[in-house]
Amino acid sequence: MMDDKSKNTPSPANHAGYTSWLRELKEKIRSVQVKAALAASRELILFYWELGEDISQKLSETHWGSKIIDQLSKDLRSEFPDIQGFSRTNIYYIKKFYEYFITFSEQEQIIPPPGGQMGSVLTHQYGSQSYPPIIPQIGGQLPWSHIKILLDKVSDHQETLFYIRETIENGWSRDVLAFQIKSRLYQRQGKSVSNFQQTLPTPQSDLAQQTIKDPYIFDFLSMTKSYNERDIENQLISHITKFLLELGKGFAFIGRQYHLEVGESDYYLDLLFYHIKLKCYVVIELKNTKFIPEYAGKLNFYLSAVDSLLKAEDDKPTIGMLLCRDKNRIETEFALRDMNKPMGVSEFTLTEILPDELKGSLPTVEEIEEDMRQLSTE
Repeated sequence: MMDDKSKNTPSPANHAGYTSWLRELKEKIRSVQVKAALAASRELILFYWELGEDISQKLSETHWGSKIIDQLSKDLRSEFPDIQGFSRTNIYYIKKFYEYFITFSEQEQIIPPPGGQMGSVLTHQYGSQSYPPIIPQIGGQLPWSHIKILLDKVSDHQETLFYIRETIENGWSRDVLAFQIKSRLYQRQGKSVSNFQQTLPTPQSDLAQQTIKDPYIFDFLSMTKSYNERDIENQLISHITKFLLELGKGFAFIGRQYHLEVGESDYYLDLLFYHIKLKCYVVIELKNTKFIPEYAGKLNFYLSAVDSLLKAEDDKPTIGMLLCRDKNRIETEFALRDMNKPMGVSEFTLTEILPDELKGSLPTVEEIEEDMRQLSTE
């Protein structure tokens, strides 16, 4: 609801200062040929940064109130009807974009461009306008639709930078970015219990740690009890695209129940992948139970077999991933401590549905409410 102060605030269009500022904005838009420039993400982001700065400063320096955004949207759309991006909602986003990223510190920057180091301030073509280093880096790499999702969903700067880096590196669409934020990827990435620091050299150990999540969320699977590891494998492979998305960039699927012959015995790996960036095989073992130390010993054996039978000379050591329904962190750390092969242990979750024959035996909402009423009167 609009307060009395807002009701009594004169329209910005009646202020000489607003008229002068609007004239400057229109000239700026024309001078940089925005009709062509706004087709390029880099130019769009830089222009939005300037416009957001102008709006934020005018609101702090004048008594126009929030009506300025409504008036500005109306005036710019009237002057430039063929240019999208001047809606009232989008101008609010533009203001929010500037006010959010202006608070980034010098330490919170995207990785430098290839072959060069970023300075503390970068200058672009709009007169003497200067930008924090992150803004030109976003421009040309992160679409405006992605930035709006970050403004809506993420408040922590380090988390924002994480999603910016991941989006640029992995080429995420808008929907994929939204999904990764919803699944709390930032909180899960690199959280697996592992022995990578003891079994892999730097920086391979750090890269491997950041590759593995905890927990893994397989909410695209709907399993009816009772089910076992083989059922989960079948579902994962039938949803291989979503499975690979949850695993992360770099995993190439080799096979399921992959056969290895050691001595005169046959062994079968649940899932075998090759990781392009880590340059190694990755063995994934699924356990539909809580982690127990014996699982680590068996996986250690599998990794030795893959290193002997599949690994090429230029491949890095094979990595193992145990995915369990539950684990005790201290117990898991003890189990991995003296293993000589690199492995990590993570939990996984999926959607469990009740069999039809059980649904009818459950109380209805009405029955539960009736029971509660009876208890309250006793």
